[in-house]
Amino acid sequence: MESFFIPTLIVALAEIGDKTQLLALLLAARYRRPWPIIWGIVVATLANHFAAGAIGNWISNTLSPVTLRWLLAGAFIAVALWTLIPDKLNEDETPASRYGPFIATLVAFFLAEMGDKTQIATVMLAARYPDFVLVILGTTVGMLLANVPVVLAGNFAAERLPLTLIRRLAAAAFMALAAYAAYEALSLG
Repeated sequence: MESFFIPTLIVALAEIGDKTQLLALLLAARYRRPWPIIWGIVVATLANHFAAGAIGNWISNTLSPVTLRWLLAGAFIAVALWTLIPDKLNEDETPASRYGPFIATLVAFFLAEMGDKTQIATVMLAARYPDFVLVILGTTVGMLLANVPVVLAGNFAAERLPLTLIRRLAAAAFMALAAYAAYEALSLG
């Protein structure tokens, strides 16, 4: 179950204050229909994280265990540092209003996640943990834990979250994963 719970926690923390959370807030304010937005987030995240997980799974089967652990340690450090930088949503990233809330959310979330820290984290977590399906389900649940309250509560919740503290906790979690991966690399080689 570690393959599920660690990715859930890591992605939920990393997602707080992320541009996709800001996007969820924007979509909730624009459409005021939470369930199509939530389902759009679910489908977009599953599709995006499945692709990321497949890449991570391929990496874990291609690289030697020692090389993989050092790569993971470096990548986790990079994501930890990236997590400390607040995200902003650009005006041109706003979904087109001609689509309904489900399609607008699906497309906007899928594209916003491309190259995002939670997608990179999914690649690394799928490379780290053996159960590909549990990792994808965990990262998806993590996304939902961070975004569904924003969709349901809108501005009220988003304005009251201690984003700096949450970003620091997420960075600390990534650094702990980096330290553990480095420890494993030293133990293996």
